[in-house]
This record gives sequence, structure tokens and C-alpha cells, in this order.
Amino acid sequence: MATPMENENPNFARTATSFRNFVSKDPDSQFPAESGRYHLYISYACPWASRCLAILKLKGLDKAISFSSVQPLWRNTKENDEHMGWVFPDSDTEVLGAERDHINGAKSVRELYDIASSNYTGKYTVPVLWDKKLKTIVNNESSEILRMFNTEFNHVAENPSLDLYPPNLRAIIDETNEWIHDGINNGVYKCGFATNQETYDVEVKRLYEALDRCEDILRKQRFLCGNTLTESDIRLFVTVIRFDEVILPRIVLFSDFHIYVLFNLPYIF
Repeated sequence: MATPMENENPNFARTATSFRNFVSKDPDSQFPAESGRYHLYISYACPWASRCLAILKLKGLDKAISFSSVQPLWRNTKENDEHMGWVFPDSDTEVLGAERDHINGAKSVRELYDIASSNYTGKYTVPVLWDKKLKTIVNNESSEILRMFNTEFNHVAENPSLDLYPPNLRAIIDETNEWIHDGINNGVYKCGFATNQETYDVEVKRLYEALDRCEDILRKQRFLCGNTLTESDIRLFVTVIRFDEVILPRIVLFSDFHIYVLFNLPYIF
């Protein structure tokens, strides 16, 4: 989700995330991959957070890593404060899919960051991977959380054989991730938050060039990197599934995209 400062930037420079620790299968690490120790905070409205939940579900980590969602719309995060951000509902039945914070009792994601670091001055974003034992944020970078869920929890995963970043495909996955991120995942934001027509025209052109590139690939093979589901497909899926309804309601995707989304990807949620 963007902030007012990002609205003012015609080039939409996304701010780097701040918590970059790594959960490891090494039992002696600072954050060992223990079942029941970690909680994933998400928003179903956020594609960056949703891709982490998708990997969690695909790997069968539901019993090992708990998760919960905030409300889908931003609200004031503190009384007498103009800051708007992700907040938790007052009850588990107030908003469909969202629930109270049963881990820390926080009213907003902002409070989670304050608990983790009293000196934090960055953005209050999701996803948040939370360590219930140390009561802190482990990581809030979705691309790194994907990798942790893919490899570090295999000993407690119900689907440990699924590898969404296999060694033999890593080069093409990395390359695909780069242009998918720039042209599509982040590209839709660069279009939406463009502050002048010239910037908008440039970014829309880049977006559709990237979509056309996906279209060309998916005409020839089942998934982006071959005939195997990889994290690149998840990264693309969470954006294109929102494309018609949320991002650009008046744009209709090509038929090969519809086939890709409806039939080629496993049931995630």
C-alpha cells in the first residue's frame, strides 16, 4: 500500500523494508524454524502479503505457522493522530476475513512495529513475520519470507517436496522475477500513482509490454519458467487476479491469462 509521499513521486520509488532477519532450519540460529513459534500478519487486500500466504498454504505450513489478516481498508492507527494504516477489527466477526490480534493485542500494524522497535521511523507495512517467543518482527520483506517458507520449514511442512525455487531454474526465476516486479507487480502502482500524463503514459506502456511478454510465454508453456510451478507464478498471480476487479477495472485480460489463472495454478486460499 502506498503512502501520500509515494503519491507525490511520479516515479513511485518503493521504500526498502527494514526488518531483514532470516528464519533458518539451523537449530542454533537466532530464529530457528520451530513449529508454532511464528505468526504471519497479512492483509488480503495487499498482493505483497498475499503471496506469502500463498506459499504458506501451498507448502502446507498452516499448522506450523499461524496467520491473521487486518482490515482491508486503512484507518487511523492512533487516536488524535492523522496517520492512516492497517488496523485490526474490534471483533473477529466485524469484517469478513479479518480478526483481532490474538498474539499481541495490538490495535494496528503500527503498534507491532512499536513493540519490535521503539525507535522505528519507517513505514508500517505488511507482511510481517512475527516471532512469538522473542516478541519481535523477524522480517517484513515479502520476497525473503517466500524463500524462508519454501526451504526452512520443510521438516514441519505437509508438502515438503514442493520446491518453488529449484536450483536448476533459479537463473530464469531470478530474471523473470525482476521484470515481473518492475513491469507488473510494482508497475500497476507506478501507473496508479503517476502524477502527470507523461509519466502515466510511459508506465502504462511498460505494464502492457510486460503483460504481453507473459502472454507470449504462456502461449507456449504452462507456467512462466517452464512446466513447473515456481515463485514467479505466485508473484504474477497475486497481481493479475486483482487486475480486472481492483487495479484497472475497465481492462480485459487476454484469454491465455484467464486460462493461466483459472486452471494452471493450484487452489491456494
